[in-house]
This record gives sequence, C-alpha cells and structure tokens, in this order.
Amino acid sequence: MVDRASPPDWIVEQPVLTALALLGVALGLLVVLPYLQYVLFGIVLAYILLPLQRRLEEYLRPMIAASVTILVAIIVILLPLVYILSVALRQTSQLVTAVRNGNVDLETIERTLAERGYSVNLTGLYGSYQDAITSGVEGLATGLLDIVGGLPGIAIGVTITLFVCFALLRDREQLIEWLYCVVPIDDAIQRELFTELDQLMQASVISNVLVAAIQAVLIGVGLAVLGIPAVVLLTVVAFVLTLLPLVGSFGVWLPVSIYLVALNRPIAAVGLTLYGLLVMVSDTYLRPALIGRTSAFNSTIAVVGIFGGLITFGAVGLFIGPVVLGGVKVVLDIFARERADGAAGAGAVTNTESDSDPEEDP
Repeated sequence: MVDRASPPDWIVEQPVLTALALLGVALGLLVVLPYLQYVLFGIVLAYILLPLQRRLEEYLRPMIAASVTILVAIIVILLPLVYILSVALRQTSQLVTAVRNGNVDLETIERTLAERGYSVNLTGLYGSYQDAITSGVEGLATGLLDIVGGLPGIAIGVTITLFVCFALLRDREQLIEWLYCVVPIDDAIQRELFTELDQLMQASVISNVLVAAIQAVLIGVGLAVLGIPAVVLLTVVAFVLTLLPLVGSFGVWLPVSIYLVALNRPIAAVGLTLYGLLVMVSDTYLRPALIGRTSAFNSTIAVVGIFGGLITFGAVGLFIGPVVLGGVKVVLDIFARERADGAAGAGAVTNTESDSDPEEDP
C-alpha cells in the first residue's frame, strides 16, 4: 500500500484561516456566476487586445495605455458589431414578415424547377408544414424580442466585460504575481500551466474567431457580387456556422446556390458553389498560418469543448470550452508526471537507505 503524503503544514496549523479562504472563494463564485459569461468575455477580449496594450506601454503609462486600448476596442469592434447586428436584426424582421404574410413566391420557383426536370410541389409542402414554419418564425421573432427586451441586462454585462478587460490589461503583471503567491503550487508548475493555457487560448481564439470572420467576409463578398438579398444577415449566419465544427459556411452558400438554380441562374449557382468550396478549403491553410501549429487541440477535445462550452457558458463557450477541456488535460498530464516523479524519487531514496545498511553476520 502506497503511503499518502501528509497535508501541508499551513492547512494543519491554520485550519480556521483555510476554512475562511475556501468560504471566501465560494461566496465570490456566487457573486460572479450571474455574469460569468461577461467576465469570461472580458478575459477573452483582454487576451485579444494584449499585443496592442504592450505596444502602447512602450510610450504610455499602463493606465493610459489600457484606456486607449479599450477605446480602440469600442470603436473598432463594439460599434461595428452593434451596427452589423442591427442590420441583421432588421433583415431578419423583414424575412419574418414576408413568411408570415405569405409573400414567398413559391409558384415561380416551382415552374423554374419543373422546366429543368425537377418536379417539386413546394406549395403543397408549404401548406402541409405551414403551422410548423409559422411557429418557427414566430419563435425566432420572440427570441429577437427577448434580446431587445434584455438590452438593459446586456448593457450591464458589456460594462462588466469592459471593466474586467481594463483591469486585466492594466494590472496583468500584478495579477500573475498574486496568483504565484496565492495558489499552493510550485512556481515552475504554474509557469508551465500558464504557458500551456496561453497556447490553448491562442489556438481557440484565433482558430475560432479570426478564421470564421475571414471566411464569413469572403462568403458575404461573394453573395454581394451576385446580388443576393439580406447579405449582412447571411454573412452573420455564415460566421456563426463556421464557428461550429462539422458545419461550416456551406450551410449558407449551398442553399443560396439552390436558390439561384431556382431563379434560372445556373452559372451564378455553379460559380457560388465553386467559390464556397474554395473558401472552405482555405480553412486548411488559414489555421496553420494563423496559429503556427495545428496540433494545439485534439479534434475530439475541440468538438466536445465547443458544444459543451456552448451549453455550459453560453456564446463565450465557443472559445472558453475548448480551453477548459484542454486545460483539464494539461493539468492531468502534469499531475501524472509529478506523481510518477515523486514515486521514482521515493523509490530511489528507499533503495539508497537499504543499500547503506550493512548486513549483519549470522
């Protein structure tokens, strides 16, 4: 039977202080949990903006540099994002109104498909599933209204995100030193953990956000060139679908290509299909070029982390989920290594002691 190591001295000598520390951590988590998504968004945003912060600190004090960085983030990221989402919301509302009022011209699409040898009763299908379609559209509209109604809470959350981001940018060095003092782990192991988590975060943020944004913009440009309506909405949808593994942007360009065939625009449909395939293939080259290494995530960890993160953390789980799951693997690997090293060291000490004891003569 393997002997277990005794608890650290500080736990034995200061049990009340240890209990208070654990209680404080638990109470702190209860306070943070209602806005956990926004806190995590602040962490992700700070990680994205850190290179700019470091560059500005060469000329400005950390506080001024952090203020300028946050202002740049608001102007470059937040305001365009709000505009894009508002346009997508308006186009979604127009689509909902068209479907609800029956303004979708299914008969023209049916005739065009019939001329090409495809007999499809879209009108009958629409009539059969009209209730389900209407319910789905109304559910989408209700969800949009819920988002609009939750704007005060979103405003509070965005404020928390910006403050968390500002604090991390300005006081990151002090935070790291504080973690070295507070967390009861050897400094060398903590540095290794921080390095591994940094690589995981870089792979998650860059691969999930930047690659998806590039592909969505490329798809949006192609749709705009072809004169497809609701380009902004479709670009946002392409961005979201590209974030999800095993889905990708073909969830946008494939239906649009079929729509172009129905509108008697076969050349445009073929062109969009080839262009969409080219955009999807570019993923193979974009990720290694941007990440610098492709083995940062095991594919299973990435898939489970993204979908599990979405359920656990909400939208920010797209980025945090794989980092959490990959971080668990890193911690377990380090734990297994340290345990093996400890067992080997204990065995070496035991062998040394046994060798040093001379055998007694009979």
